[in-house]
Amino acid sequence: MAEAHDGPFVRYEVADGFATLTLDSPHNRNALSSRLITELLEGLERATADESVRGVVLTHTGNTFCAGADLKEAVDADPAAAADIRTGWMLSVLRSVLEMPKPVIAQVDGNVRAGGMGILAACDIAVAGRSSSFGLTEVRIGLAPFIISVTLLPRMSARAAARYFSTGETFDAAEAERVGLITVAADDPVAETARLCAELRKGAPQGLAESKRLVNAELLATFDRSAEELAKRSASFFGTPQVIEGMTAFLQRRPPSWAE
Repeated sequence: MAEAHDGPFVRYEVADGFATLTLDSPHNRNALSSRLITELLEGLERATADESVRGVVLTHTGNTFCAGADLKEAVDADPAAAADIRTGWMLSVLRSVLEMPKPVIAQVDGNVRAGGMGILAACDIAVAGRSSSFGLTEVRIGLAPFIISVTLLPRMSARAAARYFSTGETFDAAEAERVGLITVAADDPVAETARLCAELRKGAPQGLAESKRLVNAELLATFDRSAEELAKRSASFFGTPQVIEGMTAFLQRRPPSWAE
């Protein structure tokens, strides 16, 4: 595995009224490490506070938008303590994206897995290159998409959620568009994102804010009802024998005991 670089894990740039937050931790496929999550939350807060910023583009370097939890960090830490912290972080990221009064566009051209799927679903608009792939792999390490189900279930069709939550299989951008996970599968995701930003700039800031509130009202209500219980359920599974076996098998690049 390549060594981590010395720069930020989330780069922040503003141009033409949009803040671009670039996940830039390719050494671990932009996994949700403590450092990446901290920098992502800081970037979202900065964009929210900047009156010159009309919206946010969330994108990535490398061939993976986000691989989900940093399993190496999770294995090295005390499982119970790490789980409590990690679920709290994920809830903060999802709520920040949902609540900020500015549109957030995900611009993806690569792989999206596990927790990255929840962040993608939280975004108001999701654009993905046609070669992108998607997967909810938690079931294969003894977990389930507990926290991220809050954003995934309102976006995906019920049949698709039942299938992909349970099988962990990957699917392509055309399928992601068909089942509602992404807004559009594009030949050129950069150009399509730029086009959408131009359309959003035609909207008044208060109009954009209130439109987002309308669209996300029920989702946030569900979040308030369910998040605490889902966080407890998620944390309770870390440190169980099956999860330890699943994460260890993943890091050792072998099938877990139940799949042999």
